[in-house]
Amino acid sequence: MEQILSNEDQVIIIVLIGVLMLLLMGVALLLFFFLSRKKITAKELEKKSLEINHQKEIIQSIIVTQEKERKRIAQDLHDDISSKLNVINLNANLLKDGELSPEEYTMVNDTILQATDKTLESARKIAHNLLPPILDKFGLKEAIEELADSYSNSKKIIIKYTLNYPKNYLSSNNELHVFRIVQELINNSVKHGQATQSTIKISCSNSKLLVTYSDNGVGFDMHNQNHQKGLGMKNIESRIALLKGNFNIKSEINNGFKIKVII
Repeated sequence: MEQILSNEDQVIIIVLIGVLMLLLMGVALLLFFFLSRKKITAKELEKKSLEINHQKEIIQSIIVTQEKERKRIAQDLHDDISSKLNVINLNANLLKDGELSPEEYTMVNDTILQATDKTLESARKIAHNLLPPILDKFGLKEAIEELADSYSNSKKIIIKYTLNYPKNYLSSNNELHVFRIVQELINNSVKHGQATQSTIKISCSNSKLLVTYSDNGVGFDMHNQNHQKGLGMKNIESRIALLKGNFNIKSEINNGFKIKVII
């Protein structure tokens, strides 16, 4: 009888140990899943935080660029328009007074006509910088061709281009973004890169737009942590982000600059 009880006690103990081990394993699994989920959540929050910070940088860059553009337009209006209108106003008052000889009348009238012509030309220039008429009328391909040819004709930089771009492939607003990106890249080549030649290539493949730009300028060390992005490059990055695209840059000191943009 005692032997039977002893065997039953052993069975009970074994069962209890088994149940306890199962409970421990269950707790361990719960802890594992909890900690794993916590890590995943932490990584997701970190990713969202980085995305939010990136969006903030884009918005900040856009705001800074807009303010810079407003100041430039205000300066152009003051220097090119207001000053010429003052000349017209002063000479118009001379005509109004009427105390002029025929020679003086002719000279004042000629001055007014010259100032008017210059004012109209300045107004066209400002309007062109705000929104190139050719971009609105004919599209991206023709606008970039005109931009590149104008730089080449000015001898500031020789630009070669291959533009395989279907008309209306992008919306008019997105075409403006691409145009501004190319315009900013050329400006950087001239002002900072000291380049004498550059190349623009645009092509479409697999529902993607590929823009490749390169120059023979001074370049920079991409591994140098002290290399800071200027406002122009930040503006380019902001526009690419708005287009939901990505880009890759290659550059070396004294070996030019190259960027590939995929939209």
